[in-house]
Amino acid sequence: MNGLPPALAAGLAMLPDGTFAGKTVMVTGGGTGLGLAMGREFARLGGRIAIASRSEEHRAKGVAAIRAEGGIAEGIALDVRDADQVALAFDTVEERLGPVEVLINNAAGNFPVRAEKLSPNGWRAVVDIVLTGTFLCSKAFAARRVARGESGAILNILATYVDGGAPGHAHSAAAKAGVRNLTESLAIEWAPDGIRVNALAPGLFPHDDHAPAMRSRRPDGYEAEKTRIPAGRVGKTQELGWAATYLCSPYAAFVTGHMFVIDGGDRLNRSIRNPEFEPIRDQLPD
Repeated sequence: MNGLPPALAAGLAMLPDGTFAGKTVMVTGGGTGLGLAMGREFARLGGRIAIASRSEEHRAKGVAAIRAEGGIAEGIALDVRDADQVALAFDTVEERLGPVEVLINNAAGNFPVRAEKLSPNGWRAVVDIVLTGTFLCSKAFAARRVARGESGAILNILATYVDGGAPGHAHSAAAKAGVRNLTESLAIEWAPDGIRVNALAPGLFPHDDHAPAMRSRRPDGYEAEKTRIPAGRVGKTQELGWAATYLCSPYAAFVTGHMFVIDGGDRLNRSIRNPEFEPIRDQLPD
């Protein structure tokens, strides 16, 4: 065997049918990429999916993909940086699908840039979406669950570089590290209210919606990265979806404040002899 076993086929479920039947799941940034992959898995288990995004195009794409597979989905306009929009989005979801019982904070912003070239607006844009947006959505969600006297689950999407440096991504790395601490802080605060807060840190999961700026850094394609990963392969998006559904399910009722890393061992990879160091200025020249 060369590496870890291959992923099971897409379309399979790791939890019993109907695990999320009758439950409303809100996924920010859920119209494309990893957000949509997670939404699909919740829908396959009976969840009603609210796809929240600033982009009308992305909302339509996500809703169409889930409905094409027989799921229930609605698109909700939302800029997670705006507290008023967040409140309105939760109200709208409740009117259309019912109270949100699971929140996936997946909305993110990122682009490769050297720190000295990063503008104040670029910094604010990423930090406000990733960190502030996660807080605003989590706060609105918890307030509604507490008011109803009902439990709930929040899943924040991180990145594996929260434990180390991320040259070229200082804005995203700082924001994601903040979300990790926020996850742990809120898990403690809200456990007495029956609200679990966990985080999922994906490794490399190729999908069709990678931004052009990110794709340009991998001219040979994302699949070629498998030689750099101990598992000997990249992740499949359904595997990320299965992890998300477990962490938000009743089967994980005793799990809170946890960061679940799913990356084929890549985060732990250390060699006896490291490859030649390449400064970020060479990787991202002017």
